[in-house]
Amino acid sequence: MDRSLNLLRVSADLVKKMPLYDCMLLLKPHITRPDVMDLVSRVGKHIYQKNGVLTELKSMGTVQLGYGIKKLDGRHYQGQLLQMTMMAPPSMNKELHYLNKEDRLLRWLMVKHRDVKIGLDYLQEDTGKMELSKFRSRLFDNEDKDMDFDDDEDDDDDEEYNVDQIQLDD
Repeated sequence: MDRSLNLLRVSADLVKKMPLYDCMLLLKPHITRPDVMDLVSRVGKHIYQKNGVLTELKSMGTVQLGYGIKKLDGRHYQGQLLQMTMMAPPSMNKELHYLNKEDRLLRWLMVKHRDVKIGLDYLQEDTGKMELSKFRSRLFDNEDKDMDFDDDEDDDDDEEYNVDQIQLDD
């Protein structure tokens, strides 16, 4: 029992050190489903060997490319797009460089998720608690009372600006 509790603590510490990544894979359009699954399983095995976890796999289907990607077998204007979301150690990007030699891939990209706080989540933290209220109080301060604001509609009266009218002869 004690041992399993220690293992849980160790795995929780590993998870804290493993950020979330998205690996975008752009495959050649003619690659079959078994070949795609073979490639995904190879990447998944590398992630698992580094104590990582593959959390999600999305296929976006065939996409039209903005320009042709030239490979040894020709230029490709379409590709199959996959997104693999994973929790992995920061060294995982270097581990996946073998994908550069993979002939089924057109391109691949690894992107790290950022800890982005949105909306009320940001305001409930200690650092952001008072920031909105400070902004709101400054927004409605009337310190500029002595400034003259002209609420009249802008009329293009030439008399007001002393503009001379010039007649053009045809």
